[in-house]
This record gives sequence, structure tokens and C-alpha cells, in this order.
Amino acid sequence: MKKVIVFGTFDILHPGHINMLNQAKQYGDYLVVVIARDETVYNVKGEKPLNDENARLANIQKLNIADKARLGCIDNKYKVIEEEDPDIIALGYDQKVFIDMLEDVVKDKVEIVRLAPFKPEIYKSSLLRKNI
Repeated sequence: MKKVIVFGTFDILHPGHINMLNQAKQYGDYLVVVIARDETVYNVKGEKPLNDENARLANIQKLNIADKARLGCIDNKYKVIEEEDPDIIALGYDQKVFIDMLEDVVKDKVEIVRLAPFKPEIYKSSLLRKNI
């Protein structure tokens, strides 16, 4: 079984997220979606998510795309990679946070792929958030 893991905030679920998850799923047999913790989102983006981490987790689960959805780790952002032991890490096209040390963490044991954007001029969370 080939396990794929993808990370995100998934605050305002939109077709871009669904496309991202479906792309990631095509890389393997089992998709794990890791939802960023509220504290992490605040530290990275400087603002709280509109939906708390449990609501975002439930929303991802309702999509029935992921085989497993879980919250990330607060103290060690890379610990989830060790716990889930994926074959592939699928990064969003614009994902920049926590990837600087990713190759050192996986040490060539995990393939890292970059997913294609899906109408980013329309379906980008930062743009959608401005319209709320």
C-alpha cells in the first residue's frame, strides 16, 4: 500500500482544496490529510482561522476523500510524518511553511511532490477570506 500525506489549514473549504485532495489521492492508495492546529495557524498567518481545528477536521472528513484525517502536532510539526510513515508527501502549489527542513526530515525515504494549482485566481483561501 502506498500512503500519501497532505497538509493544510482548510479553513474555507473550496473547489481548489477538493482538487488538491483528489490530486494527492492519485499518487497512492491511502490518503492522510493533516489539518493545521489553531495555534499553528495563528503563529504562521498572524490571525486565527475562521473555523476552529475540530470544525476543519470534521469538514475534511465529510468530504470522504481522505482515508484518514487528523490534526497536526503542536510542538514538533514534523512528528506527524514519523507517526504516519508516508511514502509520498504532496505539497500544495503554494505551500511554503515548514518545508524548509522537509528533505532533511525525510532523508530520501519519502518522495515529495508538488501539486498543480486549480484556478488560484478564484480559489485561494486568502482571497476568499477577504470576501467574508
